[in-house]
Amino acid sequence: MFDSFIELLKNREIVKIIITALSVGVLVSVCASLLGVSLVLKKYSMIGDGLSHVGYGALAVSAALGISGSHNLEVSVPIVVAAAFFLLKLSEKSKINSDAAVAAVSTSSIAIGTVIFSLKGGTAADACSSLFGSASLITITEKDLIISVVLSIVTIVLFVVFYNRIFAVTFDEDFAKATGIKANLYNMLIAVLTAVTIVLGMSLMGAILISGLIIFPTLSSMRLCGSFKRVVVFSAVISVFCFIFGFLGALLFNLQIGPAVIIANLIFYLFAVGFSKIKKSGV
Repeated sequence: MFDSFIELLKNREIVKIIITALSVGVLVSVCASLLGVSLVLKKYSMIGDGLSHVGYGALAVSAALGISGSHNLEVSVPIVVAAAFFLLKLSEKSKINSDAAVAAVSTSSIAIGTVIFSLKGGTAADACSSLFGSASLITITEKDLIISVVLSIVTIVLFVVFYNRIFAVTFDEDFAKATGIKANLYNMLIAVLTAVTIVLGMSLMGAILISGLIIFPTLSSMRLCGSFKRVVVFSAVISVFCFIFGFLGALLFNLQIGPAVIIANLIFYLFAVGFSKIKKSGV
């Protein structure tokens, strides 16, 4: 196993592909973790899960149009961003329970995507790859890396510049509105950035598993930290650590990257739960 991995690293082209995929994954992990803090604390994490399922339907639409590779971003991003607007508005004011609405959109997107793949003549492997992430790193291109770099810079800059407003909107939206903060604008900003992050991460993580990058690091850091700022920082660190650990594990054991990364996040979360209980007990 290790010998074959070492042989793999001797191929410069393969090393370049691995570095590109790892870089994209790390950048997407940072963005997902930062956005995840607000989504989880505002109890909007289901929106992230719903958007990931919409992303699967968007990939199917791209495939039906004959668009593949990094070019599917041109179709997937507008569809998922539009869904973000729709789900956020639905959660704000609707006669339908927001959880039920997200569940309806999620299952509909999966169903539509699967039907489109079938009508297009796609195989079960195509659907599996879209749902759980591609087993091949060749699907990650330099264009994905460039977009990921831009997205991460934009996300981090916006988080730093609007940190106080995001903090206020996250913990007490009514008070934030009373003080003149345009809460709906910042909610929409978070939702749009989440939508783009999900689309970028789907090729590595898959539509089903990408939401784990949003949820797990925040849950783990909340177990270890007490302040919002520390949760944000630790969430990013944990997300990057778990992605690298899962990514390398996937390469060593010839696994799909998405499941390996989520298992790494799950292990760390269980560690965080155990550590926090030991700390509280004073052992």
